[in-house]
Amino acid sequence: MIPLIKPFIPDKEILMPRLEKILYSGYVAEGEAVYEFENKFSDLIGNKYCLSVNSGTAALHISLKLIGVGPGDEVISTALTAEPTNTTIALTGAKIVFADVDYETGLISAEEIEKNISEKTKAIMVVHYAGMVCDMDKINIISRKYDIPVIEDAAHALFSKYKGIYIGNNSRYTCFSFQAIKHMTTIDGGMLCLNNEKEYNRAKKLRWFGLDKKIPRLDNNILEPGFKYHMNNVNATIGLVQLDCIQNNAFKYIENGIYFDNALKNIPGVTLIPYYNNTIPSYWLYTLKVKDRKSFIKKMEDNDISASPLHLRNDRHNIFNYNKTLSNLDAFYNEFVHIPCGWWINQDELDKIVSTIKSGW
Repeated sequence: MIPLIKPFIPDKEILMPRLEKILYSGYVAEGEAVYEFENKFSDLIGNKYCLSVNSGTAALHISLKLIGVGPGDEVISTALTAEPTNTTIALTGAKIVFADVDYETGLISAEEIEKNISEKTKAIMVVHYAGMVCDMDKINIISRKYDIPVIEDAAHALFSKYKGIYIGNNSRYTCFSFQAIKHMTTIDGGMLCLNNEKEYNRAKKLRWFGLDKKIPRLDNNILEPGFKYHMNNVNATIGLVQLDCIQNNAFKYIENGIYFDNALKNIPGVTLIPYYNNTIPSYWLYTLKVKDRKSFIKKMEDNDISASPLHLRNDRHNIFNYNKTLSNLDAFYNEFVHIPCGWWINQDELDKIVSTIKSGW
């Protein structure tokens, strides 16, 4: 079976010597390896305010904390996402207000965001689902118009681009995940990208109890309580090795996705997802809409190809069920499906996936 998701782990001849060195160095907590990883990541995506954390969820939580989101506030979000996007908002005590999606893309609709803005709206959470980038041209305008900050949940969108630049350089907050099955894994981990030094320095303290790592522990004075959200040297070392392998890992998703964009055109029963102006996806999952999804999935599985919608829409969970009508999501959710697109798929398998789809279901 060609899997839908699969972690990339560098060859042991490359990875294990680096890990052994850090494991027996006497310093496995946050240290120089973490800072080297942050610097290399910053150089790669072009943002000097990149802060590593122990998960993408931690990056989301710090973002919400920096904004000051709490009880009585509202955060506009999408129901088409992995659960941590919205469970993290719930942890602040704020109310989640689901905006409907764009039926063509499945991504949160800029028009629906604006319809749901109220005097209680404290933040807008957008999700670059499956590596496809939201309509940031319009969302940026809304953010400026109402002076409401945007958090970009880019857990699926490492190396996606907006206006020719990697995601992580547009909004005040962009949150990446390096969890096991993402484009690039540090086993677990994440990165928070900010757009100003003041919040970057505050976030540094928030990831480590409120302590300033530049000051000796006995001389510290906590002014704001923080979390234990830092990355450690072991995860960072894996990240450093992963960055050396991105051509055969993360960038392979993009190569395969572009192949599907061209090979799956004009097939009866298949609708390809359009991409917004000024955006380029990173294809963590290849997403398409199909007629009779159940039969499509069975046809693929009969040919040893995984296919699935993968994520349960969040408004199906009792804690998020606000009895709100999301008609575009209803329609999109019944048709969309993901097919494998990752680093592990060779050309013969790409051709097999395409020919299987073209043969009908």
